[in-house]
Amino acid sequence: MAHRDPPGIITPHIPADDYRRAEATGSPVVIVVHHDTRPGRPAREYLFPLAIVGAGVIGVFGLVAAFLALLDFAVHTALTIGGAAGPISVGGITLRLFRGKNTG
Repeated sequence: MAHRDPPGIITPHIPADDYRRAEATGSPVVIVVHHDTRPGRPAREYLFPLAIVGAGVIGVFGLVAAFLALLDFAVHTALTIGGAAGPISVGGITLRLFRGKNTG
């Protein structure tokens, strides 16, 4: 992690012997500060939002898959019950739901 000075400190620490030598001789103190001034944000700042979105997408896919599995199970159950029940008649009208016309 990069070293950060607390707010209000303008220059980094100057060793005492260098400061006293510059004060005694009257020579200027030169401070060189290296800055990393890359434009934009680092990639790690995008990692957390992308992880949240990825988890949400995976959750939605799982929810859709579970819903489709439930529908598949319901259709198979209805076919099994309808096949076992045979023709349904109500008021003299007979419906043959799961049998062909030629089967009796």
